Amino acid sequence: MSKFDHIRPFYDTEVNEAICSVIHHPMMKALMSFAFPDVEETVWAEQLRKTHSKRDFQINFIYHAVQKVLEKSSEGLTTSGFEKLEPHTPYLFISNHRDIILDTSLLNVSLYDHGLVMTASAIGDNLVQKTFLHVLSRLNRNFLVQRNLPPRELLQSSKLMSEYICQLLNRENRSVWIAQREGRTKDGDDATQQGVLKMLAMGSDEKNLMHYFKKLKIVPVSISYEYDPTDMLKMPQLLAKAKDEIYIKEKNEDFITLLSGIMGQKKRIHIHVGDMLTNDLDKIADEFDNQNKQIQALAQVIDESILTTYKLWPTNYIAYDLLNDTTRFSKYYTDKEKQLFERRLEMRIDNDNKVLRAGFLAMYANPVVNKMKYQNAI
Repeated sequence: MSKFDHIRPFYDTEVNEAICSVIHHPMMKALMSFAFPDVEETVWAEQLRKTHSKRDFQINFIYHAVQKVLEKSSEGLTTSGFEKLEPHTPYLFISNHRDIILDTSLLNVSLYDHGLVMTASAIGDNLVQKTFLHVLSRLNRNFLVQRNLPPRELLQSSKLMSEYICQLLNRENRSVWIAQREGRTKDGDDATQQGVLKMLAMGSDEKNLMHYFKKLKIVPVSISYEYDPTDMLKMPQLLAKAKDEIYIKEKNEDFITLLSGIMGQKKRIHIHVGDMLTNDLDKIADEFDNQNKQIQALAQVIDESILTTYKLWPTNYIAYDLLNDTTRFSKYYTDKEKQLFERRLEMRIDNDNKVLRAGFLAMYANPVVNKMKYQNAI
């Protein structure tokens, strides 16, 4: 028994039994039929029964499923920055977070294509309540972030997770993906929560925290989708926030969002891998003695990397101009692109509802606003 048993992915020795337990599940059949439409069920089922490692499952099955998602619901994935990473080297990727499944799946496809170490990835336990999804997430090298815990248990859970991340990076030679904040960014305003960095800091064995963070090899990542397939689904929560009301999720809301993110139209997608943080950590260590100030400064450094390298699409510029009733960025989009975006706006929300309209446009416009904070970023 390990203290990480209730949050860790499967060990390779457990993989085959786990696969066999869900091989006849309707969702497994749907996943395999989607990934391999021209292959008989008996063929892929036999291949699954011969699978004994997470890597084989990811490369032989999930990789193809993700490629099919790209083919059917996007106009392609582009990447930049991966050439800076070293093979056989584990990194801690801290990323903005837009889609429950695809953010990590697309990063891992890109890492695999570049011959780099794939990640173990954090996922909220609220997203894998269904037995099949829980098994699939553990096969796909996800580890659980426990949500909605009382304060004392939350502290213990955070410490356990920080220790597990440290073990993955330093002992198992495994890269790790975590989001810069708890949950997805609903309003397009990406910002690193200091609580995430404080959780990571709990695993520190160094007198100076920045020396510990240096050992983790932190690499900021920005991912951007030209269209957010879940934009409409985010509206009720944004509306509640605008009215200063507490938002209560509907039953199965997370599951519906998960499926919509996978299958909804995204158009173009871009992932940028930033520079590994080294000199910035030295500067923070020299400038601040106080640990809280160090974490605050580190959050700003991660934000700057993510926001300045975030790939802006015509949809972002159009939304900014519509929201601010201007033509400031009109050189970045065509009349046709603007018409298509306005049509999407009309189809997905009540355009006469000013709060909804502003919320929808801000979701796409905020990356432009954030990039404008940095000189020469646009």
